[in-house]
Amino acid sequence: MKHIIIGAGILGASTAYHLAKEGEEVVIIDRKDPGQATQAGAGIVCPWLTNRSNEAWYRLVLEGARYYPSLIKDLELEGETETGYANVGAINIFDTEEKLNKKMEVANKRKEEAPEMGEITKLSSEETKELYPPVSDKYGSVHISGAARVNGEAVCKALLRAAQKNGAVFINGNAQLEAKGSEVKGVLVNGEKVYSDQVIVTNGAWGRELFSSLDLYPKISFEKAQIVHLKLPGADTEHWPVMLPPFNHYMLAFGNGKVVIGATKEKTNQFDTRVTMGAVHQLLNKALKVAPGLADATYVRTKVGFRPFTPGSLPIIGYAPQYDNILVANGLGASGLTSGPYIGSELAKLAIGRKTNLHLPDYEVKNAFQ
Repeated sequence: MKHIIIGAGILGASTAYHLAKEGEEVVIIDRKDPGQATQAGAGIVCPWLTNRSNEAWYRLVLEGARYYPSLIKDLELEGETETGYANVGAINIFDTEEKLNKKMEVANKRKEEAPEMGEITKLSSEETKELYPPVSDKYGSVHISGAARVNGEAVCKALLRAAQKNGAVFINGNAQLEAKGSEVKGVLVNGEKVYSDQVIVTNGAWGRELFSSLDLYPKISFEKAQIVHLKLPGADTEHWPVMLPPFNHYMLAFGNGKVVIGATKEKTNQFDTRVTMGAVHQLLNKALKVAPGLADATYVRTKVGFRPFTPGSLPIIGYAPQYDNILVANGLGASGLTSGPYIGSELAKLAIGRKTNLHLPDYEVKNAFQ
């Protein structure tokens, strides 16, 4: 069967890789818009400490975190070793014993169904600072050894290269759906028609635009996320854990002194990729309050990405209404780098008629279409 995948972010790349590994004919189309969430993202693979209570959403990120180690091993077998993925652990910092003990209770409860969390340890302020030197000495932490970091751009490129090694074809261009009756026959891209048995749409924040040619208008919104990159000269940051402060931002480190602070959550309906000083100030102000040691860091840049959301902030996964051969997955939001590779593997199963582990009624596509 021939599949066209529109959108080569983390979700589309994973879907393409898993289909190509099964011997399916795969064409990936992406126009490389600036502001793609995957390209801007630095991912935290640590869903277990979330305060969000939606069970259907939690199941996706739980399985996403569980899936990563085997995926990374598979990619390594394909010769793809540059993924930015590393099991560095995570610390959730708090300034009182009461808060620490409460989070320890949550973590230990979550571990009952997620042994991959690894060791859960309450750390003193001294132990916390030993793991993450810039942090203020007033914070203790809960340490989760099984947590990881991932570089969105790197892992996406690794998936796409692996897909192409298995026969997938990549086209850089703007795809327009070509429909006849209740089926889409393929797409028009760069002035040429490309035919397929099935079209899989995974183009995130740009999904509404694509479907308008079919008089379908999915309720896909997006947030602008700005993410600051710093460099600490001389610091050995390779093994620093992900840091989860007691507010809705994060800090994570890569090698060579690189520290990333994210992310803003800006409601918008414009693809405005400008870096704004208000966003940079917001991120640095909060980061320096909990990690004053970052004051010596050099500002490098700020990346901008648009995170897609669907109604209820719950992803949609399944076939589009009125069309028999359009699969859609969208709305992964801020957790796309955690859940995207896993959802892509399950979407590939759905595309070739295999049983999926997803409970699809929880992610009903029609909920997002007017």
